[in-house]
Amino acid sequence: MPDNNLRLETVKTWDPLVRVFHWSLVFFFLVAFISEDDWLSIHVQAGYAVFLLIMFRLFWGVLGSRLARFSTFVKSLTTVISYLKAMLSFKVPHYLGHNPVAAVMVVALLISVIMVSFTGMILIASEGQGPLASTFFSGWHAGWVEEIHEFFANFTMLLVLAHVFGVLISSLLERENLVKAMITGRKNKREHWADVDSQEAE
Repeated sequence: MPDNNLRLETVKTWDPLVRVFHWSLVFFFLVAFISEDDWLSIHVQAGYAVFLLIMFRLFWGVLGSRLARFSTFVKSLTTVISYLKAMLSFKVPHYLGHNPVAAVMVVALLISVIMVSFTGMILIASEGQGPLASTFFSGWHAGWVEEIHEFFANFTMLLVLAHVFGVLISSLLERENLVKAMITGRKNKREHWADVDSQEAE
């Protein structure tokens, strides 16, 4: 009979600010997406929250903790392809932070959400509202800006769905509950990490 007192040893991964950002972005983006047609005021306020969160993540991606920095987890195309091949062989290396494919998704989501936020602010600027109301953006044609805004909103949702699918696949391949790790900030201890010296992991 297994000893219920035995637990896998864990190590620290993403810091609290990364985790709060992640789940806050999920919440406010979903609120903005759902409220788009019927609750414009809520949509706009949620959009502002999303924009501020993204600005924070860009700042934290440069000056934040080690595993939060883009320079740590964004890898070369060669590394990404190598990781994809490892996924196909069902033998992936363990990363304490984001793996190379997840890093591509992070960057893609950030760019897409920035486009959603920016075009959203241009749209309300055309109505004399928001931080861009007194700039030349307020004169842009609202029709095609709205089309771009809706495109990136839907594209972001597709990326979100792909991200969820990728998390499930990676959790199986890595034998790691990645959703839980993004909540607790800890992963199971491994003998080797591809992105850090094992002695640095606590």
